[in-house]
Amino acid sequence: MRNILFAASIAALSLTTAAQAQDATTSDASGVNGTSFRGFRAEGRIAADRFQSQGVHDNKFSYGGAVGFDGVIADKFVVGPEFSYMRSRAENVTNPLGGTYAQKSFRELGAGIRAGYLVQPKLLVYGIGGYVNDKQRAAFTGPNNSGTAGAFYNKGSTDGYQLGAGAEYDVTDYAYVGAGYRYSNYNDNTARQRVFLSAGVRFKP
Repeated sequence: MRNILFAASIAALSLTTAAQAQDATTSDASGVNGTSFRGFRAEGRIAADRFQSQGVHDNKFSYGGAVGFDGVIADKFVVGPEFSYMRSRAENVTNPLGGTYAQKSFRELGAGIRAGYLVQPKLLVYGIGGYVNDKQRAAFTGPNNSGTAGAFYNKGSTDGYQLGAGAEYDVTDYAYVGAGYRYSNYNDNTARQRVFLSAGVRFKP
């Protein structure tokens, strides 16, 4: 709960800063300096996802999306919060103690701050960092430490942090495409890497 409140506070502060930056810009249809990277946005994503645990990994297709807000500072810098959702069914299976241990990832929620630079009015490159929460399941069947039969099944979620980078290109004043990379590290010693393609729309005043 503390991590969630912290992430929400950082995102709210970023939204306020981005909104103040946006207020300082002009309100013409194409944005400041000819760019459309401003205001609220929403996008869909498809990705190649690698879930890592127990020294092994599983590659799976994942999908999801993100919403955010972009504010322009000094005609070149874009900053704002982003909230994301991605779903995958990657599962790693190992065989400790002669049994079978399976760790599976279901979905990831993220809240972060994105900061970027306008290489051109229509091209943004950015970095992002923030909080993530991953829903997972761990199951074991086979002998326990004493050599007798045993089993357990645990399902829950784990917190962590996320880092990433990407680029977006405006197709029109209200639509864009992008590509990016994310690395997530979770508190239960699991991690994931993701490369994705995105397409989105902007909701500008």
